[in-house]
Amino acid sequence: MGSENELDPAQVELGRFYPQPPEAVWHALTDPTVIDQWLLPSIGFDAQVGTSFLFTIPSNPPAEVACEVLTVTPGRAMSWSWMDMRGPQPARWIVSWTLQPQGHGTRLLLTTTGFDITDKRQRMQRNNLERGWRQLLTKLGGVLDDL
Repeated sequence: MGSENELDPAQVELGRFYPQPPEAVWHALTDPTVIDQWLLPSIGFDAQVGTSFLFTIPSNPPAEVACEVLTVTPGRAMSWSWMDMRGPQPARWIVSWTLQPQGHGTRLLLTTTGFDITDKRQRMQRNNLERGWRQLLTKLGGVLDDL
């Protein structure tokens, strides 16, 4: 990651260190029962390329995020398409997870790309998603502590 003024405003890029080994962090990113604890309830998730799945958003009315696993390098990286189905014209973003061993722990990099920041609605969604990811990465840390 570069300095703040080198960051691409059309993407969200967040890094977080967890004191757990990469295997534990990978497990938390790929086990549906663990994902349910820190991210969202999932339907049909499997960390295999080509798997289509849904996240359910507990809102009123309930909403869904349609996803597909795009790439997997076991233990190291994974990417999904991400389409929030609530909007009249859902945008499709790419969510990428990269794990790097660091000392006795793991550096996790989360990148979300595909935002059209010339579109006011997508700019707002990008900012909302960044805030949400920050909270979820903190929640992931708590789940990892309990595993």
